Amino acid sequence: MGKGCITATKYFLFLFNLLFFIFGALIMGFGLWILLDNQNFFAVLQDSSMALKVSSYILIGVGGFSMLMGFLGCLGTIYEIRCLLGMYFTCLLIILIAEVAAVVLIYLQRDLLREETNNIVTKFVTSYRGQNRTTELLWDYIQSTMQCCGWNGHADWIDNQVVMNSSQKLYPCSCHNASITEANGTDSGFCETQSFDWPIFVTGCVHSVESWLFTNYGLILGICLGVAVIELLGMILSLGLCKSVHQEDYTKVPKY
Repeated sequence: MGKGCITATKYFLFLFNLLFFIFGALIMGFGLWILLDNQNFFAVLQDSSMALKVSSYILIGVGGFSMLMGFLGCLGTIYEIRCLLGMYFTCLLIILIAEVAAVVLIYLQRDLLREETNNIVTKFVTSYRGQNRTTELLWDYIQSTMQCCGWNGHADWIDNQVVMNSSQKLYPCSCHNASITEANGTDSGFCETQSFDWPIFVTGCVHSVESWLFTNYGLILGICLGVAVIELLGMILSLGLCKSVHQEDYTKVPKY
């Protein structure tokens, strides 16, 4: 490999390592956001699911590891350290295999994940008390913003303990459809009605979430493919640079 090609490879590999470092920081930040921010949708699930907390720790670990590998890759590229380049290539290969395995596992277990999410949110709706907890306020915001009610539908609220045990006809205020009638709210997050039919949105929030995912699936898929392409290019460039490092020194060995 010529000297100019080696220099170009070093520049490109440094750029990919920098991007890899940035992606790692984004993954780590996303994991921290899920774990620490109480104003996101995942906060609703965290109250009932230990799996989501474990997933957030995994994201933090993967992000931190990716940042470390990006740093080592940059260091090995600048100083042409074959050991670091070889370790960088090996770790990238392991990460890529793990990502493909995770995607396949999620695809194969998609029905199980959907069922678990359904059970978690349905349980949360059943235990909703309207006590202005952060997760309850967040769920109210989701329902009012997405104009939906319950997870599968407004029937999820029929099993709510407050609705069942109240002598009044109550329904969740965040489900209220203002185009039907004015809301008669209370301090508990529930509204009172004199009619047997609740003046609410009847569509479940699962349909709104799936609609959002379907609308943005191209962006999500593009990000995943972009990360995979960067990893593949990083592997190719690191392997090429690793083979070319100190290549000229071998020609200086005396021949007997």
